Amino acid sequence: MADEKFPEVGDLVIATVDRITEYGAYVILDEYDKEGFLHISEISSSWIRNIKDYVREGQKLVLKVLRVNRERGQIDLSLRRVSKREKREKLLAWNLDKKAESILRSISERAKISLDKIREVVEKPILEKYGNLYVGFEEVARGGRTVLQKLEIPEELEDLILEIVKEKVKLPSVKITGILELQSLKPDGVLGIRKALLAARDVKRKNAKVNIYVVSPPRYRVEVNARDYRTAEKVLKESVEIALETIKKEGGTGTFKREK
Repeated sequence: MADEKFPEVGDLVIATVDRITEYGAYVILDEYDKEGFLHISEISSSWIRNIKDYVREGQKLVLKVLRVNRERGQIDLSLRRVSKREKREKLLAWNLDKKAESILRSISERAKISLDKIREVVEKPILEKYGNLYVGFEEVARGGRTVLQKLEIPEELEDLILEIVKEKVKLPSVKITGILELQSLKPDGVLGIRKALLAARDVKRKNAKVNIYVVSPPRYRVEVNARDYRTAEKVLKESVEIALETIKKEGGTGTFKREK
């Protein structure tokens, strides 16, 4: 993932502390394989008595690029100007880039095809379509062979890519829950309750799954796992509505309360 280009002013970069001096720290920019300098005044907004209380050799840092001199190969960096949110988002993006690179290398090794060739026939079409390699692999995880075919990736690589993506890509998901209370005074009321719970559980939508758990009768937890909150809320609403309609038809009653 090393790049011969220089970062731009304002970019966030991942760096490894190489050596510490009285005036700051020299770091290696992991994504560029270039050296940068973190002046002591850019480490913290507060007064620094001992620089080693703030940074240590071998430590990974998220830094902001302040100045770039391409002719001299100098890159000045800042730690104190990086917000917690920027640090979190940069580390997440960097880790996903590493995972994507690992997937490419696995395809190359297991297919016994050079990494350069895999970059040409796999990475290039994914980047052209999705702009980000890991995002593309997530789409492959969701859509399977159809996604690969639309990308015109060589057919002989399809099975291997699907296998490796299944091993290495964990799709993001959210979980929301609520409590259903279902009751029936009919002699066979338990059958009506069971019918309502099964109807709620069997709501099926793409990228969403409903599970029902017994808390203690008549209380049942409805759990929805989905790729995003909008989908999850929609599926939960539909699942609960079906359960309440079903128990009513079966001569019982029901209520629902959303959990935080």
